Amino acid sequence: MIGWLVHNVWWLTAGSIILSVSGLFVGLMVVLRLPADYFLHDTRQPVLASSRHPLLRILLLVLKNIAGVLMLILGIIMAVPMIPGPGLIFMLMAVSLLDIPGKYAAERYLIHRPFVLHSINTLRTRWNRPPLAAPKKTA
Repeated sequence: MIGWLVHNVWWLTAGSIILSVSGLFVGLMVVLRLPADYFLHDTRQPVLASSRHPLLRILLLVLKNIAGVLMLILGIIMAVPMIPGPGLIFMLMAVSLLDIPGKYAAERYLIHRPFVLHSINTLRTRWNRPPLAAPKKTA
């Protein structure tokens, strides 16, 4: 095993850098594309437009969830010690793709953290996007 790692260290390093940069790029795009009032609504609006053909909506929903599962598996593999890569970033992006109960509540919980909201709004301001409106805390 050690011999294989030594022999392929350059490929592993390049793959890790590519995955890290692509993960950061996708994360940045998601943060910048969120509408400023995303967290002000109590319920989530469907991402897939209802004006599309029902078969196309179902196909896109299935493909989105398959991509989420694959990203989650990849993130878990990268989170193992001694495996390079942004495992946590991939797992968070995977959960955002998956249609699981409680996902929106978890997003609202995270955005209530002052550091998270401030960091996201700093990025959005730097890219000339309006800041995210802070949601009201529910009891």
